[in-house]
Amino acid sequence: MSGTLYIVATPIGNLSDISKRALDTLHTVDFIAAEDTRVTVKLLNHFNIKKPLVSYYEHNREESGQKILSRILSGESCALVSDAGTPVISDPGEDLVKICADSGVSIITIPGPCAAISALTLSGLTTGRFTFEGFLSTSRKSRATHLEDLKTEPRTMIFYEAPHKLRATLRDMLEAFGDRPVSISRELTKIHEETIRFSLSAAVDYYEEIAPRGEFVLIIEGCKEQPVPEMTLGDALDLIFEYCAEMSLKDAVKKCADETGLSKNTLYSAAIKRNQTT
Repeated sequence: MSGTLYIVATPIGNLSDISKRALDTLHTVDFIAAEDTRVTVKLLNHFNIKKPLVSYYEHNREESGQKILSRILSGESCALVSDAGTPVISDPGEDLVKICADSGVSIITIPGPCAAISALTLSGLTTGRFTFEGFLSTSRKSRATHLEDLKTEPRTMIFYEAPHKLRATLRDMLEAFGDRPVSISRELTKIHEETIRFSLSAAVDYYEEIAPRGEFVLIIEGCKEQPVPEMTLGDALDLIFEYCAEMSLKDAVKKCADETGLSKNTLYSAAIKRNQTT
């Protein structure tokens, strides 16, 4: 009979936030899969938990994941933890959960702290509908595409960001979204916890003067006014190919997107498909 995979949320700063259920689970499993064993062992030592640790992180997840799965299938139970907060969210743990689910392994979640939800509750922005976008790519092109796709997103948006990238990210967001409300939380549940609510332009100015420190969660107001396309996708493609007589496909797509409010990525993909079928 196979064992069980437990998804165990751990504190994002304040150790008092760990639940009794999480502690009971860590005490009773056969082994713990940790993003960084050096970080996790400090938590375990604090609560006098002595369990074998295995490393499971971005660059070894395929090999390590199969080894963990084999141990679970042989009857052992495993607790999956991240460095802080809820595993699997913007985290390589999603792959481990998938292969365990595909293999029929029992999976149980032990809920607890999550930086994204904690920051959202502090933001003062709409919480009824929101979208979690995680970390933006380090590639400038991919980051620009990601933000472009979200320009007309009506839901409140949640992003994670590292301090050394915050300034550039805020500038890119201001350029993509225009000036709109943002709530920025850092060092949640820790001694220097801080949440600042202002506009994107004010945030850019603020962090040009203040050096970003700590891990950040950005909560950004969704688009209030949704552009209504004046033509169908088919009509837009016809227009693009008319423009192609005078300019490149890329420029034709950009011009059509600016005129119609349709997504550049959607238009470009549709134009490529039409080219391939004609």
